[in-house]
Amino acid sequence: LLLNREMQDPNEDTQWNDILRAKGIIPPKEVEITEDQVNDLVDSVIAEKTGEKKMEDMTADELDDIEDDIDEEDERMFELYKQQRMAELKAHAALPKFGSVREISGQDWVEQVNNAGEDIWVVVHLYRPGVELCNVINHHLAQLAQRNPLTKFLKAVATTCIENYPDHNLPTIFIYKAGQMQHRVIGKESFPSNLKVEDVEWMLAEKGAISSDLTENPRKPIKDAMSSIY
Repeated sequence: LLLNREMQDPNEDTQWNDILRAKGIIPPKEVEITEDQVNDLVDSVIAEKTGEKKMEDMTADELDDIEDDIDEEDERMFELYKQQRMAELKAHAALPKFGSVREISGQDWVEQVNNAGEDIWVVVHLYRPGVELCNVINHHLAQLAQRNPLTKFLKAVATTCIENYPDHNLPTIFIYKAGQMQHRVIGKESFPSNLKVEDVEWMLAEKGAISSDLTENPRKPIKDAMSSIY
């Protein structure tokens, strides 16, 4: 009867395969290890070996040092996680890096903003020289750009991009991703008085444009002005 049975995938979960395994005709099904199981095991090993440092914050050399100390039975899952982490580090290294606020004009807009890339967040500040709040925001954006090199920060004199752009709409911040505007913040009324870098950081992080260690809004929410530009 067994010889006449059509061959099946020995790893399938079928009643027939269960019978064959019970009779020793096919080997036991290999236990599948889920990504969550790998992560849980690696977390426990890292916690035991380092005390505090998280796996995602470790370098390739630190991973190698930990691997030398782990038990043999943990080695397979650790190796899977290590390969995953190495792939993440490689992908991260391949991403474009910015780190400063670049000045552009209207003729640069399509290339620098709309064609920035599928996964690139772009923060554009439209300003006018001599407007105090614009100067403050440019200063804050320069700090945030250094701390968030994966986000493209741009600034432009408003009238070089939009003809006759009214001063009452300044400062204006446009936030783009994949060539599409995601958010806009328009006019001084949209920003709190005595604007701090943490206020701008929270606003951009809340929109997803940058990463931040802030866990709560440093003050009342900044309004996201969605009314007409004019």
